[in-house]
Amino acid sequence: MSISDLFDSGFKKRNEDHFAAIVRVAMDNGIISPEEKSFLDRLARNLDISEADYKLILKDYQSHPINPPVSYDHRLERLYDLVRMVYVDQIEGDPEHKLLNKIGVGLGFHAVNVRYIVDKALTLVHNGVDLDTFIHEIKNMNK
Repeated sequence: MSISDLFDSGFKKRNEDHFAAIVRVAMDNGIISPEEKSFLDRLARNLDISEADYKLILKDYQSHPINPPVSYDHRLERLYDLVRMVYVDQIEGDPEHKLLNKIGVGLGFHAVNVRYIVDKALTLVHNGVDLDTFIHEIKNMNK
């Protein structure tokens, strides 16, 4: 086994764990809405989750550990990626906000503030900002 094989398997495992954590967030009310299912389908493709692994994770998502990013910058990077995916999927209005609020809490943002963070994140993504601008604007949104 080469070093790249080790890296690939570790990267794949992190993606699977990340995906399973998002599935767990989507399942907090016991069901996955059509909007959430559409988002999960796209996310699985973007994270290179195989069809077999996708089905297994949906069936047994609780067996995967939740590993939210520890650093605030990494949480913002994940939020940026996820908001862009939701935006590209054209999930709009209340379903978009519900989904992103759930994901935001799952990423480790405080439930009291997540609505404001998501609103700002959606505005920034809609305006086409890059990651650096996104992080700067979210960090300074209360100033």
